Amino acid sequence: MCNVNTGRDPACGGPAGGDQDWERRLGLLVRRLPQRLQAVVGLRRPAARWIRIPAGPLLIIASLFSFLPILGLRMLPLGLVLLAEDVPPARRGANRVLAWIEYRRPHWLGLPHTSRRQPFSSGNQPS
Repeated sequence: MCNVNTGRDPACGGPAGGDQDWERRLGLLVRRLPQRLQAVVGLRRPAARWIRIPAGPLLIIASLFSFLPILGLRMLPLGLVLLAEDVPPARRGANRVLAWIEYRRPHWLGLPHTSRRQPFSSGNQPS
């Protein structure tokens, strides 16, 4: 299990994971997007910083109006990831969330589901 207090476990997004894990996890997440939304990769270029900085907070604020038909909570994670590109504390937090998702819900990233618990075999079912 992740010890969030120490931040030393690579599965928790600590320093042992670093930028390589962030890039890998984010790449897995982007591949899960519909094809037309994968253009968000272009916003991760260093030259797009002036677009990311205002777009991140605007998407976060727009997610607060999720009761409206066009806006929704789906804008919150996108805004946080865009903001995490330029704000180191936000990047550490987002990396920890992605590490948790990779550990607990790998199918959300398109990874095969690996169960830590062994399923009951026919002879070991509880009664």
